[in-house]
Amino acid sequence: MVVHGTEPATGTAQTPGMERKPAIHKASVGASKIWFGTVTCAPNQKGPPHHHGEAETAAYVISGHIRVYYGEDFKEYVEAGPGDYLFVPSNTWHIEENPYDSPSEQFLTRG
Repeated sequence: MVVHGTEPATGTAQTPGMERKPAIHKASVGASKIWFGTVTCAPNQKGPPHHHGEAETAAYVISGHIRVYYGEDFKEYVEAGPGDYLFVPSNTWHIEENPYDSPSEQFLTRG
């Protein structure tokens, strides 16, 4: 199956300042365990603490930079830039942030 481009963000959970655009998911191809698409994070945005339950998450940074805070009180973080990959294990509480003045864009998959 081929999905041409990404779909509008309708039907996909959104976080203020972050736009998720699905490509491969249940509605587009009948996927039962995976979501794959892009996420754009606006400049100077920080999401709320959350986890993705049993799902593992992987991302590839297309442009800009993204920080992922984790650990006790979210004091630890990793930062990824263009060409970097990120992995968030299942049930891991984390916060995503773009602390810079330009947007960031990533390919994102969760399953």
